Amino acid sequence: MAGRMVRSCVQTALKAANSVVGLAGMAVILYALWMLRAWYREVADLHLHQRLPVPWFIYTFLGLGIFLCLLTCSGHIAAESANGHCLSCYMAIVFMLIIMEGAITMDVFLNSNWEEDFPADPSGKFEDFKDFVRSNFEICEWVGLSVVAVQVLLIILGMVLRTLGPDRETDYDSDDDTTVPARLPLLRNQAQHGSDYAEPNTPLGLTVRLTRTVMMTQLCLRGCLS
Repeated sequence: MAGRMVRSCVQTALKAANSVVGLAGMAVILYALWMLRAWYREVADLHLHQRLPVPWFIYTFLGLGIFLCLLTCSGHIAAESANGHCLSCYMAIVFMLIIMEGAITMDVFLNSNWEEDFPADPSGKFEDFKDFVRSNFEICEWVGLSVVAVQVLLIILGMVLRTLGPDRETDYDSDDDTTVPARLPLLRNQAQHGSDYAEPNTPLGLTVRLTRTVMMTQLCLRGCLS
């Protein structure tokens, strides 16, 4: 009983932390759609549909948001099933995401020419995003640290839930060996009537009845002769 309660609490905590990642993904998708709408409006005003390249920054943000939402769905499935393989795959994906975020952060802080690693953004939204981060650096720093902390928490909770494993308790707690669940009628009938019981209208039942009749007849003849 205590193990079931602990497992339930860990599953709830994992789902709650996973929902934070899902909300972040939805926010990223909404921001990407807003940038995409503004980009198409500017392109429509300038009539330059065929001259400008693809705005990679906007599509990257949109893909990141979709990826986070899919990761949230897989995390909820893994938390609900408590399957070891699902949890292992989920934790591996979250770990790789943390490694990618750390690599990008190290490149930005240690490489003075980090902007050259990215292609030119024709939409100009990349420059707007950099200006926003620079003007609100403390807020963005706390948001980034919070997201990383939630991702680390997901890995820890996933490891705990994987150690606990799925709920393997049976649907009945009786110690009587003859008690069989209702979904197993054949075994229930066998347990109620004994191991040598056979249905009367089946060939096996007829054979058992015939055998018993022959044995009783032999016993009666032996009694008469003796």
